Amino acid sequence: MSAQREMKEKNPWHTPVTIIITVIGVIAIVALVTVAVLQNKPLPQKYKYGIVLDAGSSHTALYIYEWPAEKDNNTGRVEQTHSCKVKGPGISSYASAPVKAGESLRLCMEEAKQRVPGKRHHQTPLYLGATAGMRLLNMENSSASDKVFQAVEGALQKFPFSYQGARILTGQEEGAFGWVTVNYLDERLKQGLETRGALDLGGASTQISFVSDNYDGSESPSNSVTFRLYGNDYNLYTHSFLCYGKDQALRMTQAHLSQAGPARVLDPCFHPGYTATKNYSVLYDSPCVSDRKPKDAPDTFTHVGRGDFLQCQAAVKSVFNFTSCKYSRCSFNGVFQPLLQGPYGAFSAYYFVMNFLNLTDTSVPLEDVKEKLKRYCATNWDQITQQHPDVKLKYLAEYCFSGTYILTLLTEGYNFTSESYSDIKFIKKIKGSDAGWTLGYMLNLTNMIPAEAPDTPPLPHAGYVSIVSVIAVLLFILFIASLRPLWPRCSKQPQIV
Repeated sequence: MSAQREMKEKNPWHTPVTIIITVIGVIAIVALVTVAVLQNKPLPQKYKYGIVLDAGSSHTALYIYEWPAEKDNNTGRVEQTHSCKVKGPGISSYASAPVKAGESLRLCMEEAKQRVPGKRHHQTPLYLGATAGMRLLNMENSSASDKVFQAVEGALQKFPFSYQGARILTGQEEGAFGWVTVNYLDERLKQGLETRGALDLGGASTQISFVSDNYDGSESPSNSVTFRLYGNDYNLYTHSFLCYGKDQALRMTQAHLSQAGPARVLDPCFHPGYTATKNYSVLYDSPCVSDRKPKDAPDTFTHVGRGDFLQCQAAVKSVFNFTSCKYSRCSFNGVFQPLLQGPYGAFSAYYFVMNFLNLTDTSVPLEDVKEKLKRYCATNWDQITQQHPDVKLKYLAEYCFSGTYILTLLTEGYNFTSESYSDIKFIKKIKGSDAGWTLGYMLNLTNMIPAEAPDTPPLPHAGYVSIVSVIAVLLFILFIASLRPLWPRCSKQPQIV
């Protein structure tokens, strides 16, 4: 027993000092591991949100965008996370009952409350941009336009978001932001690739926007917009034609066909067998045609379809002016347009009409496209309604006109040829986001939203290295110190000579 006690006393590992040193060493190792784990723990990504309401001439749509709080070359990386189509017509249609314009937005705004995290509501900017429908209403009756905006603002301000206002976008803004959207989603801006031109067709206006080596903005500078994105400068040609959206173009075409005020209007742009009674006052109820209404026209007229593509195209051409041009070259109505260049994305009504007609494949020769449309227009109305029982008759009746108008606008108006027609791509979405002006608008606005400081590791890199180094040195010292009781024993051992 005494021998065991003697061995224990002589064993340096059983001294209180050694035990304390060992405990400290263990604590140091645990601390080192803890710091390493905390330092390398994945950090949650912070996101910001934005809401844009597109108040178009025929309907309103809400889009929710999300982007990391950190920015990339002063342009936030924005993605669409949700969209909601507002039930009912565009807000300009509520001129006689403006309160209903605000009420119409409620359901989509409730959806937005559910989609955006609650803790982000008060930080989320909310914008409403109105386009050609409200431009026309403002031209016709500015007081009614103001009342619609007041009703809309009152409705939107009831929600917990950061309301930033409602306003009418200029046609130039609508075209330019559409161009930004298409090229941003294609990642052409980020990668410095050749940009894609933007072709946007709405109900009341149409826009064309593109970058051309032949355009420096000196000729017709009002069509020039300069952007700086991802560190690159872009000089953009853009123009918006008010009244040349497909719905207003239809009014202008029918106004041309009914100039004499007949009781029976034969329309080559509607299918044979189609007939309907329509009101002259409704047809001419737009600033685009109001000054053309026949003086002695009856209250109503019988609208009769003939289904003749060539005659329809001739009627459509009557709404364009191709003769007047004071510049080196023009599109139509005396508007300057440089030479077309590069690929193009055609969206909004361009896509929906051509998709319905199964004509989105632009690798098909242009003459074949016209031939297919010619056969479609000549199809009897009864057969058309039987083939598409779920489509509203109003929309179904207009596809022949809309398809003819699109081809005429692109080829006769914007000067696409049989060869360059294949440069057009009809698009609805790109990488999950709708093609249109709203994303470009949101991208522009993110430059005015302060970026949050991203989450950082608990320690800066230099501090982390310093602490690990100190702990490592401390462990080494402790290890050497723990061996100190062995030093006298080693020194007393006999030396062998």
